[in-house]
Amino acid sequence: MNRLSATMLLVLAACEPIPPGPPSLPPPDACGASALQGLLGQPASVLQAMRFAGPVRVIRPGMAVTMDYSPERLNIEIDAEEIIARVTCG
Repeated sequence: MNRLSATMLLVLAACEPIPPGPPSLPPPDACGASALQGLLGQPASVLQAMRFAGPVRVIRPGMAVTMDYSPERLNIEIDAEEIIARVTCG
């Protein structure tokens, strides 16, 4: 083995693969909740006439919900008076 080949082998042996970067995170408003903040304070009945692009979860007081986080899912919280109280992603 010549000197150049030996040097190349040493250089290649010293190389480590580049570790993968952090997983790409979805944008903070992946579900579009910011555009729907105008729903706050409106009666829950307005939701019946609306269509949403992604998954939607309507949450009422005392309702059991999963604790999984899904950034693309729209959460609409309804209060005891059937008024939209909160619109978030998750």
